[in-house]
Amino acid sequence: MNSAMISQALKQSFIKLDPRKMMKNPIMFVVEIGFIITLLLSVFPNIFGASDVEPWFNISVTLILFFTVLFANFAEALAEGRGKAQADSLKKSKTEITANRLKGNKSIEKVSSSTLRKNDIVIVSQGEMIPGDGEVIEGLASVDESAITGESAPVIKEAGGDFNSVTGGTRVVSDQIKVRITSDPGESFLDRMISLVEGATRQKTPNEIALNTVLTSLTLIFMMVVVTMPFFTNYLGFNIEIAVLISLLVCLIPTTIGGLLSAIGIAGMDRVTQFNVIAMSGKAVEAAGDINTIILDKTGTITYGNRMASDLVPVGGASIDALSQWAGIASLQDETPEGRSVIELLKNRNSTYDLSFGDGAAFIEFKAETRMSGMDLADGRQLRKGAVDAVKKWTIAKGGKIPSDLDEKTSDIAREGGTPLAVAIENEILGLIYLKDTVKPGMQERFDQLRQMGIKTIMATGDNPLTAATIAKEAGVDEFIAECKPEDKIEVIKYEQAQGKLVAMTGDGTNDAPALAQADVGLAMNSGTTAAKEAANMVDLDSDPTKIIEVVSIGKQLLMTRGALTTFSIANDVAKYFAIIPAIFMLAIPEMDALNIMKLDSPMSAILAALIFNAIIIPLLIPLAMRGVSYKPMSSNNLLRKNLLIYGLGGLVVPFLGIKIIDMIVAMFI
Repeated sequence: MNSAMISQALKQSFIKLDPRKMMKNPIMFVVEIGFIITLLLSVFPNIFGASDVEPWFNISVTLILFFTVLFANFAEALAEGRGKAQADSLKKSKTEITANRLKGNKSIEKVSSSTLRKNDIVIVSQGEMIPGDGEVIEGLASVDESAITGESAPVIKEAGGDFNSVTGGTRVVSDQIKVRITSDPGESFLDRMISLVEGATRQKTPNEIALNTVLTSLTLIFMMVVVTMPFFTNYLGFNIEIAVLISLLVCLIPTTIGGLLSAIGIAGMDRVTQFNVIAMSGKAVEAAGDINTIILDKTGTITYGNRMASDLVPVGGASIDALSQWAGIASLQDETPEGRSVIELLKNRNSTYDLSFGDGAAFIEFKAETRMSGMDLADGRQLRKGAVDAVKKWTIAKGGKIPSDLDEKTSDIAREGGTPLAVAIENEILGLIYLKDTVKPGMQERFDQLRQMGIKTIMATGDNPLTAATIAKEAGVDEFIAECKPEDKIEVIKYEQAQGKLVAMTGDGTNDAPALAQADVGLAMNSGTTAAKEAANMVDLDSDPTKIIEVVSIGKQLLMTRGALTTFSIANDVAKYFAIIPAIFMLAIPEMDALNIMKLDSPMSAILAALIFNAIIIPLLIPLAMRGVSYKPMSSNNLLRKNLLIYGLGGLVVPFLGIKIIDMIVAMFI
């Protein structure tokens, strides 16, 4: 937090004194009205009738109330300032770009990016900036998204599939792509991000509205109490000054939480943004704090996603040397991660097999129809590597026999969470390549934390039940869905919601969009499709699916912070009652001195001490509201006990000490 941000927040604190803005916060609006009344009394002491109060008292109350409102505005402005600072960095990437737009006759015209409209087609080549949000409809390219995500490593974007979405302001670093623009000017993803981060479209969340309603109701009740107070004091035979009544009202109403409530909500959204996640609304962040169930894809979320060769398993009496040699030859020109990992495995084993295949050999690329790749050798022999059932059919078609131990060893690999690939030369199956998708380090501990929060984790995977069960056990998830289809995700979300639970999920593909829309918290990957990002209520700029766990923690931290500061506010109001109420009635009812347990010096010093404490506690709590209460996974009962002990008891003790110290200082000057 720099000096420029603080300076801007101070400026905004005065701008927010506009009553039209203050009315959005009923509690602080009441304090501002009190300030205006006491200001009039300071200038015209008898404006509401004869008054015996000393002028300095009205002036003191006026200044204290002014700073109370100012400090509350400062808290909100500071939270908003952090969002605006983050938005400024995004605005730097939003520049005017020259686009190569395709005309109807397929010729290219150079136009400004601001003139592009939805469904326009543009060509973007190496070194050029992508002029607007769109989808790749032809070609493949490496794209630098660091201006938006902060991630330096380029990402691959290609036509079709789930990674065809591109964002305006990013740069193509290799090859050339044809892009269909998917948004009109002013409606791009970057525009929406800037607007959201600045807080311009921030709406109060349901819990925030409910708490505001409770606090406003308390304010109205105490206003009625204070308004009727003069009738009661007249009956007792003494008059109560208007400035004293206003002081009583300000101390009775929950000004502490009223001054910080908005800042807590804004800061919660900002904390999510600092994780490079854009929340479409505060409601999404808050809902994350109440999540009961999280649905996570296995590949790329729980596991690394790249299946790597970890072992070679001979079958049918074949030797490990023969299997290693032919598996290596089949993988030499295979540029997939699986193919390269076989060569890496042989290198790690210090193998010196002859992997030459002679002139005239032809590499056979993997195809979805055959589910195999391989090599047609110059001597006429054929070598294949691929899915076990596909290689079995190929071998049988060539007149070969299936080794008796093949199925057993295939099942063993599947039970261990691996994927088996069979290797065959002509009509003989030599063995299996054991591919393993490794669970990311620390996932089990993270799922244990979620379990301590009372959150159930469900892993969704297209793997067979045996593989899914093994990975689920290794990762430590509570449940799993094997051979999962898009509609299965929607069904499980609806089932959990029917039990009264809130559900979160991650996704990046067009087929994930319905489930992301159905979930209470949908986290879409920025690298995914436009449909997924539009269906979700959060977008992760780093495209890290595991970030849903951090989002849940931030949501819980937001709810905890609001609950903790509300508890503290109500508790410290109790201390102020003991300070100011006995002070008002002591002169008329000497017996009330028994309630002056703090032994405050005089009625005037007690009132001023309570007001001063009421004003200064708001800026003192701003760092906590901005940073959030530290959160550790625990049960609801333990959380409630902790809040009551720290913030409830603390809210009682701190004001007693603070008001007493301030009273001693004030007493020296009056």
